[in-house]
Amino acid sequence: MTTVHRVFNFAAGPAVMPLPVLEQIQRDLLALPGVGMSILEISHRSKTFESILEQTEADIRTLADIPSNYHVLFLQGGASLQFSMVPMNLLEEGQAADYIDTGSWADKAIKEARKVGQVNVVASTKSESYNRIPAAPEISLTPGAAYVHMTSNNTIEGTQWKTLPATGDVPLVSDTSSDMFSRPIDMAKHALIYAGAQKNMGPAGLTVVIVRDDLVAKAKARAFTLPTMLNYAVYAENDSLYNTPPVFAVYATGLVMKWLLALGGLPAIAVSNERKAAKLYAEIDRTGFYRGTAAKFSRSLMNVTFRLPSDELETMFLRESTAAGLDGLKGHRAVGGMRASIYNAFPEAGVDALVDFMRDFERKRG
Repeated sequence: MTTVHRVFNFAAGPAVMPLPVLEQIQRDLLALPGVGMSILEISHRSKTFESILEQTEADIRTLADIPSNYHVLFLQGGASLQFSMVPMNLLEEGQAADYIDTGSWADKAIKEARKVGQVNVVASTKSESYNRIPAAPEISLTPGAAYVHMTSNNTIEGTQWKTLPATGDVPLVSDTSSDMFSRPIDMAKHALIYAGAQKNMGPAGLTVVIVRDDLVAKAKARAFTLPTMLNYAVYAENDSLYNTPPVFAVYATGLVMKWLLALGGLPAIAVSNERKAAKLYAEIDRTGFYRGTAAKFSRSLMNVTFRLPSDELETMFLRESTAAGLDGLKGHRAVGGMRASIYNAFPEAGVDALVDFMRDFERKRG
C-alpha cells in the first residue's frame, strides 16, 4: 500500500478540506453505496442526486439556523459572478446601492456593480492599504439605498468584520466567501449572503447563495429583462435544477456540512478557529521580528497576514517553510509578504508546526 504524504496547506483557495471528507470521497468515488456508479457519472435529474441536493440544503439550514423565508441556491461562477448578479437582480433604475470598500475583492465588486447602476462607496480604508475595517461612525449610508454590500472577510489583506454594520431597513448583502460557516451567522440581519465554496465549504465550482423571499420576488419581476441564468428567481423556482448544477461540488460540500454538524456546528468551529488564530497571532506579536499587517482590532481568523524585516528574509522564509512541508504561505501578489490561511478544516497541528518553524527561523535569522 502506498503511503500518502500530506503537507500543511495554507493556501487561500482552493484550500484544505477535512481529511474524513476526502477519505469518504475516495472510498465512494468509483461507486456510491447502493447506486453502482460514481458521483461523477450520475444524472442531476436522478433521485440519488435530488436526495443529495435536498440533504445538503437541509444541513446548511440546520447549521446556520436559516429561517424558512430564505432560499438556499446552488450556483456556479464563483463570488465574482455574484458581483454582477447582485446589482442586476436588486438594483432598480433610479436607485443607488451602497458599498463598503474594505479590500481588493470589495473593490472588484464595486467596479462590477458600477457597470449595472449607481453605486455609492459609503466607507473605504483603501488609503490605508485596507489594513482595517471601518468604524461605525465612518460609514455614511444613503437613505433609500437598494442594499448595502459588505465583504465579511478580506482574504488578501487579512481583515474581518467583528460586528455587522447597522443598515436599518436597507437590505444587507454580504460576500462571505472566505469565512462562510466559520462562526455563527445572524441570518435575520442579512438579506442575501453569497460565497464561493472553495475556501471554507468544499471544492471549487460551487457558489452558495442564501437569499430572502422578498429579494427573490424582486428578481422575478425582472424576468423579462434579466438573462435567465442570471436571475435568482429561476434558481429558486427550480430548486437549483434549471440546468446542470456542479454535481460533484454539491456532493462534497454536503459531506463538509455533515462534518461541521458532527463537530458541534458553528459555535464549536468558531472556538477552534479562534484558538488556532490566537496561537499564530501570539507568535507574530511575540518579539517584533514578524509584523502583522492588519490592525489588531480587525484581524482575520481565516487569513493571517504578516511581513518579515526584509524582502531577502521573506524569500528565505518561503523557500525554507515550503521545504519543511508548510505550503502556500506566500502572500497575494498584490500585497506581498506572508499569508497563512487557516480555514475550518486546517488542522491545529499545522498551526503548531508553523509557530515552531517561525521561532526556529527567527532564532537563526533574527
